Amino acid sequence: MLFRIVTILLFTLTQVVVAVAQVNEPDADKALAPTEEWVKLTPEEYIYRWRATAVDNMEVYGIPASITMAQAILESGFGNGYLARVANNHFCIKCKKSWTGRTITHADDSPDDCFRVYDSVEESFEDHANFLSSGQRYEFLFAYDTDDYKSWAKGLKQAGYATAPDYAERLIGVVERYSLHLLDKKNGIELYDKYLADELGVDTEALVGNVEVADKQHSPTSDMEVATTELGNREYVDIKTAYSDKGVDPNNFRVTINSHKGYNVYRVNGTYYIVANQGDTFEYLGELFELSPKMLRRFNDLKGSVQPKEGDVIYIEPKMARWSGEEIFHAVAPNQTMYDLSQMYGIRLKALVRLNKAYKGKELVEGQTIRLR
Repeated sequence: MLFRIVTILLFTLTQVVVAVAQVNEPDADKALAPTEEWVKLTPEEYIYRWRATAVDNMEVYGIPASITMAQAILESGFGNGYLARVANNHFCIKCKKSWTGRTITHADDSPDDCFRVYDSVEESFEDHANFLSSGQRYEFLFAYDTDDYKSWAKGLKQAGYATAPDYAERLIGVVERYSLHLLDKKNGIELYDKYLADELGVDTEALVGNVEVADKQHSPTSDMEVATTELGNREYVDIKTAYSDKGVDPNNFRVTINSHKGYNVYRVNGTYYIVANQGDTFEYLGELFELSPKMLRRFNDLKGSVQPKEGDVIYIEPKMARWSGEEIFHAVAPNQTMYDLSQMYGIRLKALVRLNKAYKGKELVEGQTIRLR
């Protein structure tokens, strides 16, 4: 009982040291009105609201959920920072040359820095994951395990994500102060919610009620709107044309979206892929699609120096963590492996293995039932 009281008191005291957004507030006469999506949340409410989104991105992109949440907290001040309020930008991501969406000018490193504007907070989280996974200077981070938040924090500082000299220490401090490392573990959401209820005595039902107020003011972006920045700016993908019918049926496997330098670009489960030709290498394909060979192998759950074979499905963006089609199960055909199924359905191998409580190297049996969702 004494431990519980002390823990609660310590947690309460930490609220005095609130994470502050990296970007300063503008002068009152220059400030814009908050977006309709913005609702002020407490630290617990903010983490509770976006914890599942962070875990989803961890499963899809391999970025620790703790790091995603810590960056969002530090960069947006629990969603209360200026850019979060007026632009749904929770990670202070600047425009860069690749950004073609709406922008806002705001003083940061220089008086008129350009920042990205998002239609929703979900879009901000999605773009943050794309920003890290598609940027060459962040590639080395993906060699770290998803539960190694300290290496990720130090790596982000090393890669120049923020100019603050103690940025890594700040991230680590936020992770540990709010026990965000629990989200990196198996059943992380369940562990974190238990921590809130048992260790801190927080009523999660109350959190749900307050979060629902925020949810009513915005909805998740549609499949059409969640097209990745990386692919959305390529010459071979015209998003408005490709998705004029509100998206392609995920059960329709070989639908050509467009073509690029002799390669048909297909889409399954919301993810783009091509079919390898004889003699293709990841180095060659990387040049064509402006991706590093290492990143292409990561997208396809491959490591080392392995090269594609003729007829192989090669994804040119991260596969999804879940299957969005109608099927729930797949009956294993002769000689099929878990890897074959992950490529066939556009599901990350680790996610498919975890769903079926199987080992990726385990031999499947013809007729065996594999769960897809």
